[in-house]
Amino acid sequence: MTIPLILVVAAAENGVIGRDNRLLWRLRTDLKRFRELTMGKPMIMGRKTFDSIGKPLPGRETIVLTRDGSFSPPGVHIVHSWNEAVAKGEELANITEADSIAVVGGAEIYRLALPHVRKIYLTEVAAAPEGDAFFPPVDRTLFCEVARIAHPKGPEDEYPFTFIDLERRS
Repeated sequence: MTIPLILVVAAAENGVIGRDNRLLWRLRTDLKRFRELTMGKPMIMGRKTFDSIGKPLPGRETIVLTRDGSFSPPGVHIVHSWNEAVAKGEELANITEADSIAVVGGAEIYRLALPHVRKIYLTEVAAAPEGDAFFPPVDRTLFCEVARIAHPKGPEDEYPFTFIDLERRS
């Protein structure tokens, strides 16, 4: 893999990332960060994550990893294996001159990506909701924390949260 993989995730303190195929919080500041981190990059996501978004996001090539052979929404690249997703991401990154490929969920896709990502952009939400989708545990000995910025609850952010940037150790 020549183009680095980055992982972008918002997870509650208990690891929950969603329930019933939807987010459990409203954090406008985090949505802005997500946009900044993913703009101009190919994004790898699972079918359920794509369904929850409902459409390709502007300014980004969307790669959907699915087992469903009949899934074919317009404007996205459909793949059926992790290796195919990464290969398509590299192809698109080379065409668009993107500096990385963003992995944006859900839980199964994060689990596949974790052994391969160079950076993790984690938004840790100060909440512990019940959920049915969880961010897999990260072996923190493999990563070095390079940034941490705490944000209070605000008028456009339902909970306090912290941006934590992790970089894989050499």
